[in-house]
Amino acid sequence: MEILTDPKWFGFPVEKLYMTYYPDDLEARDQWIRLGVDPSHIIPRADNFWEIGSGPCGPDTEIYFDRGDSYDKRGKELIELDLENERFIEIWNIVFSQFNSKPGLKREQYPELPNKNIDTGAGLERFACVIQQTKTNFETDLFFPIIKHTEEISKIKYTGQMAFKVIADHIKALTFAISDGAILSNEGRGYVLRRLLRRAVKYGRTLNLTEPFLYLLVDDVVSTMGVFYTNLKETQSIVKKLVLKEEQKFLETINEGEKHLLEAIEKEGKVVSGATAFKLYDTYGFPIELTVEIAEEHGVKVNQDDFILELEKQKERSRSARTNKGSMKAQQEEYLNFTKPSLFIGYDTLQTEAKVIKVFDEGIVLDQTPFYATSGGQVADQGTINGFEVVDVSKLPNGQFIHKLEGEFNEGDEVLAIVDAYKRLRTIRNHSAAHLFHQSIKDTFGKHANQQGSQVSPKSWRFDFNHYETESDNQIIHVENLVKHYIIKHPLDVIIREMPLDEAKKLGAMALFGEKYHDIVRVVDMGWSKELCGGTHVKNTKEIVDFAIVSYESIGSGIYRMEGVTGTDIKEQVKSYLEPLYNEVQILNDKISRMESKFNVPSIPVIIGSYADIVNLRSYIVNLKELIKEQEKEISKAKSQNVLQNIDSFIKDPKSKKQVIVLHDVDSKVLKQLLDAIYDKIKAETLFIANIADQKVTFLCKSEKNNADQLIRLAAHLTNGSGGGKPNLAQGGTSDLTNLDIALEKIKGSL
Repeated sequence: MEILTDPKWFGFPVEKLYMTYYPDDLEARDQWIRLGVDPSHIIPRADNFWEIGSGPCGPDTEIYFDRGDSYDKRGKELIELDLENERFIEIWNIVFSQFNSKPGLKREQYPELPNKNIDTGAGLERFACVIQQTKTNFETDLFFPIIKHTEEISKIKYTGQMAFKVIADHIKALTFAISDGAILSNEGRGYVLRRLLRRAVKYGRTLNLTEPFLYLLVDDVVSTMGVFYTNLKETQSIVKKLVLKEEQKFLETINEGEKHLLEAIEKEGKVVSGATAFKLYDTYGFPIELTVEIAEEHGVKVNQDDFILELEKQKERSRSARTNKGSMKAQQEEYLNFTKPSLFIGYDTLQTEAKVIKVFDEGIVLDQTPFYATSGGQVADQGTINGFEVVDVSKLPNGQFIHKLEGEFNEGDEVLAIVDAYKRLRTIRNHSAAHLFHQSIKDTFGKHANQQGSQVSPKSWRFDFNHYETESDNQIIHVENLVKHYIIKHPLDVIIREMPLDEAKKLGAMALFGEKYHDIVRVVDMGWSKELCGGTHVKNTKEIVDFAIVSYESIGSGIYRMEGVTGTDIKEQVKSYLEPLYNEVQILNDKISRMESKFNVPSIPVIIGSYADIVNLRSYIVNLKELIKEQEKEISKAKSQNVLQNIDSFIKDPKSKKQVIVLHDVDSKVLKQLLDAIYDKIKAETLFIANIADQKVTFLCKSEKNNADQLIRLAAHLTNGSGGGKPNLAQGGTSDLTNLDIALEKIKGSL
């Protein structure tokens, strides 16, 4: 009450405040009276009880500010009846979490919580609205700069239109979320953000904004909120780039979808089917609202009922897929009911004697195990239990590890569990290298570059991350060299310890956006890199030995993937990833060996064990193709010169002005020149050439009698071919040689 009414704080007049309370919570009512609130301003409401399913719940009390009868002539009945209005603004809510909601119990039967608490919160925008005396939150200085900028861009005056409000609200949410490390995607919270952006773009269209504009408003959010949230300034340029890229992509989607919609309107007539509308939505990401809007512009309706049915069918398919693909562990009651503890000791040892404490159809559980189970991106260990090969290890719902193998076991059996030490060594090298890589891309590409997925195995490390553009080869090599530096030139001790989550964050340990962590976390500290991680690692980065990136690709909008290798045999490992490029080199070399003239082929680049090997080999292939191209030009030029220098050999009767000449395997590039040369040499009236090469025939005809096109069409007709051209010059051809001789005799007869 002090912060609301004391002049040194907000200084609200107490007579402007109204409070609601749960009817049974007379303690709250009496407390408000003791604090000086007029009893007539304290209103009981049956819905003032906060609970969401089972768990903590309790009565709540709300605080309203009365803005006066200029907003509504009606009085406190607006609060009593919970009527929508602009006069009374709820500015604060206090929840007394004192009960434990349980299914089947009436509210008055709820047991009290052993540890009660108060959950309280006030609305920043609502306070600003009251203090600044604006009509709505959107005219406050928290939103209005964004709206004013939108006015400038759109050249449309703001008079309270919904479009301005949606755009201002959504760009603010997007800026904060992306700045915090969220990404726009097609699933989870990323899809919520993508829909926010697309909704804002859609409303922008109602303001005639058909080009990207949201990214320009990021500056207004940062200018308004950056004083308090300084990270907004640090990520400002990156957020703008990501928003711009997403806008451009969606506008392309709209253009593509609109094209398909117009085709559908032409085919389907007055009503666009629900199936078509759903295809536009599902395949092209085209919002149903836009489909309806564009259809209406063309005087056409959309069957929205059928669209909803198609949407429900898709949801049902998704639910079925989740049920079918979902982990059987979570579904099997046997797994859920198994609670006997099992200890993972694989951080410290790779071999142990153990006891079988449970046998399932799928595998066995030991009282202690050195085998790491697949989790956190690290694949399961391989090895043996009593000589039987362990093919997989996974986590059960209650945390134990189940080992999948072929042998027969009984509960109580004593066993010897041995992890394959060499494969574990390769795995930990790759896992620790992935941590160094994560820090390297942050230092090189920017702090926004966060992990979006990973896999570490004995074979390689694979890392997915968000970024706004494809990076150059030089930048990738820089990332690689930075990691190599901390492995070879300046190795780092790897210190692993457990600590409270808050302490780990203060230490600077990297926590992934959206991940849930326990109160006590495991920190893998390499000095330069600090991450929360439950995986296995080297003790010093020099144990990684060497490091190379072997692939780089985009796997989605704003998501990139790199893969790499580590260890002593780095050159051989890199070479194995270059096989497709080596195959391409072999194909080019085979082509060179078949060429009529020989030339010096440059030596293939030597492998050094780096991403540079990929760059060098790609460059080598480009250069080799260019050499082949140039050599083919030279060969063709030589052939052309040879043909043109020997035109007399093609002329059987130099005195005849009308001739049909049959050639064999003359380069198609020189045929026109040969036609002109022979035509001029014999001062022909009409010259018809047929060149047979690769089981095909090319016809060319030149005539001063202006019947060249007729002759070509006749030849094409007689040989099931095609052709045409001008009266004085025409060309055709066929792949059917059956009636070629007959056709040529007909041509001769027509001259």
